[in-house]
Amino acid sequence: MTNLDPNLKRQVRRLHQLTVGARWLFVAVCWMTLGSFGIWGLREEIPLWQEHFTWVAVRYAIAFNRIPALCLAFCIGVTAAVLVWQNNHRFGGLSVQEKQRLEKEVRKIHAIGPRHPLWKWIK
Repeated sequence: MTNLDPNLKRQVRRLHQLTVGARWLFVAVCWMTLGSFGIWGLREEIPLWQEHFTWVAVRYAIAFNRIPALCLAFCIGVTAAVLVWQNNHRFGGLSVQEKQRLEKEVRKIHAIGPRHPLWKWIK
């Protein structure tokens, strides 16, 4: 991205911002669906945790409520992954491969034209 025209640089930056936003939207949807299901499934154990929080109580809740525990673990994992990914890009910058991938994607969007769903977002 060293010798790109300013317009293409701006479009690559917008595409990256869209990618970041889409990842956080996915995290929010996960928490609203799977996260709420997981918390609802553990609703009987939560008051026990509030009274006497021990790792045995947590282990008991996970062992006997596996699906809600997996839902919450998935939500926590996705959130942590997006946080690490975004902080890596924010503090370390985009890698060369990531820049090239975004440039290629912008060129692909330009090749398809206004029919592409992201056309008006990167323009």
